[in-house]
Amino acid sequence: MTMTKNRTVQEIGRRTRLPNRDVQLMLETLVEVWTEELVAGGRIEIEHFLVLDVQTVDRAANRLLLARRFRRVRIRGSKMLRERLNQEP
Repeated sequence: MTMTKNRTVQEIGRRTRLPNRDVQLMLETLVEVWTEELVAGGRIEIEHFLVLDVQTVDRAANRLLLARRFRRVRIRGSKMLRERLNQEP
């Protein structure tokens, strides 16, 4: 099953008993803050869960074309997350 934004809002609202409208505002604000941090070249680290950082990559399509530079987001799961994912069910 896929965890969508709406499903995430509903589940957090159910667990915390907060109104879904408040949870949705918090989630949208979190995504906005994280996006601004990554665009600025920063790093997001959530202890025992994941790390997001921006990596600049230089690529030349071939020798006749100009080299291209682009940025991509690198996502790494924490050791604890990897261990839980690899546990036997």
